[in-house]
Amino acid sequence: MTATAKSSTQIAERITEAMLARKLAPGTRLGEQQLAELFGVSRTQIREALTRLVTRGIVTVSARRGWYVIEPTPEDARAAFEARRVLELGLLRHARPISSEAIRALRLHVEREQAALEGDDVAGRSFLLGDFHVCLCESFGNPLLADTLRDLTTRTTLTAMQYQSSHHARQSCAEHVGIVAALENGDLEQAEQLMHSHLCNVEAGLEESLHSGRGPLSPLQQALAPLNENFDKQSFAIPPQLKEF
Repeated sequence: MTATAKSSTQIAERITEAMLARKLAPGTRLGEQQLAELFGVSRTQIREALTRLVTRGIVTVSARRGWYVIEPTPEDARAAFEARRVLELGLLRHARPISSEAIRALRLHVEREQAALEGDDVAGRSFLLGDFHVCLCESFGNPLLADTLRDLTTRTTLTAMQYQSSHHARQSCAEHVGIVAALENGDLEQAEQLMHSHLCNVEAGLEESLHSGRGPLSPLQQALAPLNENFDKQSFAIPPQLKEF
């Protein structure tokens, strides 16, 4: 982080990028003073940036506790995925044929995803996999929808972090490759079908995690589970010679 002053818009985008990269977990406290020092700006600018994120639904604020990254519930996740399906599938259904320049940009994006998968940059990989959908939206020349999709993608990323979605990064990347190939062939109908399948697969990974109990309370739930009926409690009894202590 440089000491160069940033605008409140740039600060908000940097925080959003950190969420997409899975560097900021759900429930993380966003201290005004710490952020002001990191970005080299006043606390007023930090409050402006965080207020933008509250408006976008990815940060919450409390007069007593301060600013925090949201902690989506399973219901929030399902609503976000439903909104993404409406937006992304509708975009592909009504879109004009994509330009060759946009195809090249999308192909470069998936190549970066593939390179990230081969390395150990988990943050970069996570960001690129989420950002693909925003880039696709931008490729059709609709920045307003791209901004909306960025926030929805951030919400689903935070949900996946919180509930440990099992959808594999390599599978996501392979599905992105298929979508770009369909667009390059001018087959918007196939691209829409592939996108629908992709979003369903990602959400299914989340649903699997929810039904298996791998949520925020999972470690506590496992720790407090009853002991096996065959467990030998006597092995943990206090030896008689130590009872006097």
